[in-house]
Amino acid sequence: MNDAQKLLGFDVGDSVSVKPGTIDPDLGIDIGGWQGRVTDIQLSDDGVAMVEIRWDSITLQNTPDSVFVQCEDMGLGWTDYILEAEEVEKTTPRDTEADVARIVAVLSTRFAWSYLGEQGKRISQVMAGVDRKDIMAALRVWQTYLAKHLCFPFEAQVDEYQSKGPFQAGDRVKATGIALVDDLYGVIVDLRRGRRKCAFPLCDLGVMDECSPNHQIVEDYQTWFANR
Repeated sequence: MNDAQKLLGFDVGDSVSVKPGTIDPDLGIDIGGWQGRVTDIQLSDDGVAMVEIRWDSITLQNTPDSVFVQCEDMGLGWTDYILEAEEVEKTTPRDTEADVARIVAVLSTRFAWSYLGEQGKRISQVMAGVDRKDIMAALRVWQTYLAKHLCFPFEAQVDEYQSKGPFQAGDRVKATGIALVDDLYGVIVDLRRGRRKCAFPLCDLGVMDECSPNHQIVEDYQTWFANR
């Protein structure tokens, strides 16, 4: 136990509650009553005891969606927070660390794409309930979604440099359907140009008709693929 901990009525691992009237300076909201576990206690350079808190599952479940969206937009973490020790008080725990891990996993998936605005909302709807780390599961979900919502055939253009293969950047082609999914190249579609046919990564194609619903759908997929 360090000097800061000796001066306080709680230690690392204890549950604490934020005192009423405490304002988050970044978001401008009252976080009084929020509760979590102390993960670190340190003295600042000017001798103020600072407490790092990991919010409990009850706090996270009761936090408005707008807070998570703002945090993602601003590049702020939302699982942990640092406050002055005088802004918190010891309390009784209301859950387990396993409960926290479960709700963090759910919320991380739900709000992972919030920083992308409306496009992020669409991607989040497609990815709802999918483990972000399970790339093949995510690709299968995209395969099903694209097969349902894309209107084939459609005119497209190869947008990326190709080191080999029958098509090169700038070639205009026709996408005729979804062929398969690949853990490296993602969703693969069937292409045709004249009599020439091949399977090709959707991530390297651009929909020619920008007014077509296909254009937005493919762009959403490509954004997800590039940031997966």
